[in-house]
Amino acid sequence: MSNKKFTTASFLQSKANGDKITMLTAYDYSTAKLLDEAGIDSLLVGDSLGMVMLGYDNTLQVTVDDIIHHCKAVSRGAKRALIVADMPFLSYHISVEESVRNAGRMIQEANAHAVKLEGGEEVIDKVRAIIKAQIPVMGHLGLTPQSVNMMGGYKVQGKSEAQARKILDDALLLQEAGVFAIVLECVPEQLAKIISEKLEIPTIGIGAGKYCDGQILVTQDMFGMYSDMKPKFVKQYSQLGGVIKQGCEQYINETKAMTFPAPEHTFTIDEEIIKKLY
Repeated sequence: MSNKKFTTASFLQSKANGDKITMLTAYDYSTAKLLDEAGIDSLLVGDSLGMVMLGYDNTLQVTVDDIIHHCKAVSRGAKRALIVADMPFLSYHISVEESVRNAGRMIQEANAHAVKLEGGEEVIDKVRAIIKAQIPVMGHLGLTPQSVNMMGGYKVQGKSEAQARKILDDALLLQEAGVFAIVLECVPEQLAKIISEKLEIPTIGIGAGKYCDGQILVTQDMFGMYSDMKPKFVKQYSQLGGVIKQGCEQYINETKAMTFPAPEHTFTIDEEIIKKLY
């Protein structure tokens, strides 16, 4: 593993070299530090924090201030990884000026290196304006969680010819606008393969099969720490949720039985001083 800083240029170079890009979500300092030290290429401070960190039913209640708060913490923990900040619902939907201002806050206040927007043709004017302001943009197509109400739920996208062609056309449009990478979420593997082959910029898959140029997962999903929902595309690499519960139960039992704190966890004072205090 190289200690060299991973940048937007590294994304493009990785695709050119055939090296798969690794991304995970992070929302706090200690997790970001661990993932960064493990060698992750990029960290997304995603609006998924609304569900896995704040307990919302979806991502729609997450605000720009929420993302900035968590991104600040992540930026203190990650030294090598490229940090991407999600632009949440309504942060880039109202006007071009407001979109650029909010993206600028992600860079200036939160120390992110890039921002991520959902959508294609319908947001292309905002994408172009943000890039013109010298802020790198990552695209996001397929299942776009901020549009969950319009889509009628969390469903695979791109299964019809019209849907598939729209996603492909949007990917090419985003590339032409200057994005440095595109997340493809919940699209058929064959479609993701075609898009990845046609694009010069890398694709990052989540539920999009193995032919993307990189992969991303929500950290709480892959470590078994979030049980409210488990998408088909998630592989659990460890069961930290069970480990945490087991440790908590042991702590409760030992505290009640007064076996914790034990002598090795305890400080002492000279007995003569204690006698004078009685």
